[in-house]
Amino acid sequence: MSGKCTLLILMASLLGAAAAQQTPQDIRFVFTGDIMMSRQVKAEVHYRKDSPWREFSGLFHGADLVGGNFESAIGDESECPRENSLCFASPESSAQLLHAAGFRFVTVENNHSGDLGEAGREKTREAFRQSGMLALDFDHSPQFLAFGNVTVGLVAITMVRAADGDVQQIPSVAVEQKLRLARQLANLVVVSIHWGNELQDWPADAQEQQASWLVKHGADLIVGHHPHVIQAPQCVQGKPVFYSLGNHLFDQKYAQTKDGLIADCRIHDGQLSCGGLRTRTGYGTSYPALAGRDTASDHALENCTPQLGPGLQVVDTTIKPQPWSADEPAEGSVLEGYRDGKLRWRSARRGLVSLQAARAMGSEPLLLSLERHPSSIDNEVGLRPYVYAVGGNGLIARWRGSALAWPLLDAVATSNGVLCALHRGDSFLVSNPQTGGTRIAAYRWNGFGFSGIDSPAVCSLVFR
Repeated sequence: MSGKCTLLILMASLLGAAAAQQTPQDIRFVFTGDIMMSRQVKAEVHYRKDSPWREFSGLFHGADLVGGNFESAIGDESECPRENSLCFASPESSAQLLHAAGFRFVTVENNHSGDLGEAGREKTREAFRQSGMLALDFDHSPQFLAFGNVTVGLVAITMVRAADGDVQQIPSVAVEQKLRLARQLANLVVVSIHWGNELQDWPADAQEQQASWLVKHGADLIVGHHPHVIQAPQCVQGKPVFYSLGNHLFDQKYAQTKDGLIADCRIHDGQLSCGGLRTRTGYGTSYPALAGRDTASDHALENCTPQLGPGLQVVDTTIKPQPWSADEPAEGSVLEGYRDGKLRWRSARRGLVSLQAARAMGSEPLLLSLERHPSSIDNEVGLRPYVYAVGGNGLIARWRGSALAWPLLDAVATSNGVLCALHRGDSFLVSNPQTGGTRIAAYRWNGFGFSGIDSPAVCSLVFR
């Protein structure tokens, strides 16, 4: 009898342990607003010889992911162009301070990211990379981070023109492609966006319209900045939108710029939920302090709990992006194939712009990718469509990147097997990448390539 009891206890223990291993772990993300480490912030750090985030140690080191908007460029003030009177040049030690505080990534896509030109942008990315952090800009979006079985895709956008002229547009093909790639490969898509009007404590109509468009095209969570004051978050089509988190570490002296908001988000049982934490910066200092929960944000988002996306599954293979690493090149993407929870293959690095499951295109499940490759057809690095099957040892190219009838801007596979393509208005014979015109064409997969067909109405809807 005692032997049977022992066996039952042992079996119950093993089953309990197995159940515990299968229970998804809660994941916590926190995102701050604007961080500027130039001017008086730089002077205060030098004088105090102390981290601005000493009080945040428990919060930041207890979270799985901490991110913020770095409103500066790494470099010396002597490198600032004379015509740029508001140039935020921050020392390289800024990256080490942020890393030591618990930050894992910063976005560097804002109106001050280009203060030191392209050389400053590269120096900024490299300084953070060497400190073990991701510095995310639009050109290198999306980047992916893994937390157990959850993949998070990060996209950085600015709607406010930088000193070197960089700015994005919403809507646009370029932003839509970033979101499409992130949506296909990630379970959670986070968009960091620089937008709105400075010192305006409510979202402008343009922000609300842009938020709706971003959510429609794949964003699960939006964290905004630039106004330097808090704009109350809202639930937009079931997704949390923090229009402006205000200042986090800044030397502005207006009363409202001393208040900041931290987006405090958790994943539990496959759902995202978010609330807010308040910060307050005292007068005579730039160092923020925690000021408790923001009950208004918590209330506004309490029923805003979107489900995580499914990721990309092709038959018995789960395809994931190789997570960002400071040891890997920032350019290009590597795909990984998992079966039965084990890594089975890893693709070559490729200039992936878009990826889509195109199951209706043929008799076997296929992937449609858009990749940047050089070509002798037009003597430029352009967008080329590739078609892949998924095999036991990796991707099998069914079609290798011919550029269809005209130079390509975008292509989407529809549910009825039609490939809708947005082409430039020029041709391969008379190439003019700067042409302002476009044309829409439709194709159907014939097993070894694409044949042109009459363009159905759905293609016009895809690119409207």
